[in-house]
Amino acid sequence: MNTTEIIDCFGGTFAIARRCGVTPSAVSQWRNNGMPGDKLVLLAAELEKKSNGAWTRKEIPNWSQIWPDKIVGM
Repeated sequence: MNTTEIIDCFGGTFAIARRCGVTPSAVSQWRNNGMPGDKLVLLAAELEKKSNGAWTRKEIPNWSQIWPDKIVGM
C-alpha cells in the first residue's frame, strides 16, 4: 500500500490528522513525501486489521526490533 491508500484506509486526511496529533496540512504533505516512520509505527497494528492483511507491519524497516514478538519461532 502506498501512503495515499493508507490515509484513505483510515478515512482520509482529517481522520489521520486527529489520530496522529498533526494538522491536516501535514497529512496532505505525506501524500507526496511519504508518511513519517513514527506515525506509521503508531498506526501499524490497526492498519494490518483495516487493510485485511494487504499491508503488514513487516513492511516497516527494522520491524523486528519494534515487534520482536512477531518473529516466527520465538
